[in-house]
This record gives sequence, C-alpha cells and structure tokens, in this order.
Amino acid sequence: MGKIILVTGGTRSGKSTFAEEYVKQYGANIAYIATANIFDGEMKDRIAQHKARRLPSWTTLEAPFDAERVLKNCDKYQAVLFDCISLYISNIFCLPPNNNHSLTLKAEQALTSIQLLLDAAKELAKPVIFVTNEVGDGIIPDNALARCYRDTAGLCNQKIAKLADEAYFVVAGLPMRLK
Repeated sequence: MGKIILVTGGTRSGKSTFAEEYVKQYGANIAYIATANIFDGEMKDRIAQHKARRLPSWTTLEAPFDAERVLKNCDKYQAVLFDCISLYISNIFCLPPNNNHSLTLKAEQALTSIQLLLDAAKELAKPVIFVTNEVGDGIIPDNALARCYRDTAGLCNQKIAKLADEAYFVVAGLPMRLK
C-alpha cells in the first residue's frame, strides 16, 4: 500500500516548492504529474517556472484529465508528485456545459475523479504527494460556478486529508505539519 502525503496552502504560499523539496528524499527517479492546461501567456510562464525547478531526472507526465490512469502506471518511479488537485478539479469544471444544472454533475464528477486517484495512490506501492490549494480561505465568490468549485475543492481536499498518512499546510513558505 502506498503512502499518501497532502500539501495544501494558498496561492503562492510555497506549497509546490515545499512538495518538490519533500519528494527528493525518495530519490531522483520521480514522476511529476502535471495537471495544468496552457490557455494564455501568463499560464505558460507559470508552467515554465515550475518546470525550471524540477530536477532533470524527473519525468513529467501531463494529465489534465483521467490522471488515475497515469498514476497507475508509475510503478517504475521512486515517488510521485501530483501538482495540483485544485487545477485538476478546475479542468473538470471548465468542460462544457457550464450552467447551474450541470454544477451538481461537475461536483459529483470531481469527487469521483478524486476517489479514483486515491484508489490508484493506495494501490501504488510508492509515496504520492498531492499538492492542492485552500480555495475556501478567501471571500465568498459572487457566482454559482465559483461557489460550487470552491465547495467541491474543499470536499476533495477533506477526502484526501482523511486518507493521507501525512498532511502539511504551507503559509508564507513555512510548512506546518497537520498530520
């Protein structure tokens, strides 16, 4: 059974950097599952910054959807770094249609996808570090889509935290061990 580690925090809190340093303890043969899609120049720059921090020995596996399939094929790596859950959920929410009727379905799909990821992580005999955002620490969004996304991300984070062997909250670059 694999080890599950959750790293959470706000935007630009240092959670990805902490997770990248943390995973190095398992060796140099690391799978980095990336969930981001490039929609504009700013996102392209963010992804480039993340890539520049990765060790050359790491293998980047792009998985904006169906990431459990990718995770199931990570046997040859010493550990897996999954960055990030909140973007993965966002990918699901950005699929059409985007109307109030579909929000419940999107939330259910996201929760199911996270459960599939957790099942794959438990079956993998390797440590899996999940990075996610605490999106509920800010203001209440002004629209149904954003509120449903925020609520779903919170529920998904709780689901991961419950099964995690370790959990960290990163604030201003400082990790605090929660579990």
